[in-house]
Amino acid sequence: MKPALSRAQRWADEKGAGPVLERYELEAFLTLAEELHFGRTAERLGVSTGRISQTVKKLERRVGTPLFARTSRSVRLTPVGHALYEDLLPAYRQMRAALARATAAGRGVHGRLRVGFASPWGGEMVTAAAEALTALHPGCEITVREVPLDGGFRPLRDGTLDVQYAAFPVREPDLTTGPVLVTEERVLLLPVGHPLADRASLGPEDLAGLGLIAPGGDVPRYWVDHHYPRSTPSGAPVGRGPAANTWQEVLSHVTAGRGASPGAARGARYHPRPGIAYVPLHGTPPLEYGLVWPTAADSALLRAFVAAVEGCPAERPDHPSDGRTPPAREDGHR
Repeated sequence: MKPALSRAQRWADEKGAGPVLERYELEAFLTLAEELHFGRTAERLGVSTGRISQTVKKLERRVGTPLFARTSRSVRLTPVGHALYEDLLPAYRQMRAALARATAAGRGVHGRLRVGFASPWGGEMVTAAAEALTALHPGCEITVREVPLDGGFRPLRDGTLDVQYAAFPVREPDLTTGPVLVTEERVLLLPVGHPLADRASLGPEDLAGLGLIAPGGDVPRYWVDHHYPRSTPSGAPVGRGPAANTWQEVLSHVTAGRGASPGAARGARYHPRPGIAYVPLHGTPPLEYGLVWPTAADSALLRAFVAAVEGCPAERPDHPSDGRTPPAREDGHR
């Protein structure tokens, strides 16, 4: 009996494209689907922007329909492109993980790897990958520790960490990013007595006049502005509350009414606080998380660990129906 074809394979065959993509087509498509920006895609893959554009156009001709909707200001997936991305990504991750395991088996995985995380679900993911990898390769040692909010990428540069699970974007010339592993809808953390706390949902214009509690320290300005905007889409200013070095400081500031904080919807399951409301924040792009490591670093253990994390199934969060404080734990942050 022949194995069942995936939706992407059936669709490709019906369009006459054949079931197999060239590796450069696959990587260009998946990376552009994550970045939604031709320049950043070309930078990640180490090729020219023109090469990415030509590759995508060639792929679209093969399948007979647009995969991306392009304007002078934006790039987004079409419904067909989104379906193809969802079909191809798991198989691509499995392929990379299998190749990394084969490489590790051939070269021998050993040594020490230090892994950092800031979000609790990131800690769970990297810990699970570390346990699975050390079970296969007892000769390696993998330690996992939390990174404070104000640490930025300093631990990767000073040699404290070898790889870090972080919130994107990361646009550092000396750091390499892996693919997006987890996406999260956003919420806004507000003190329960705030006038906006009882709203069913909020939009980006509702941030006007609020004081957002953002991390200080060595966090890049572009990263802070991405997650804590200084103005609304219409241009209304968004204020700054007190800086926070740790997530517990964020929660304390919000509870005390000193400001508000954007965060991840999944977070409300990790640190429930009776004094905090978690209100869905619509009209904003989702949060994205993945691995980051120094570009100059390379080892069989690092490659095997990256592949192990990419092969972990990304848990889909159980979002509360009203976006409020859920019945378990919370950490809406990075």
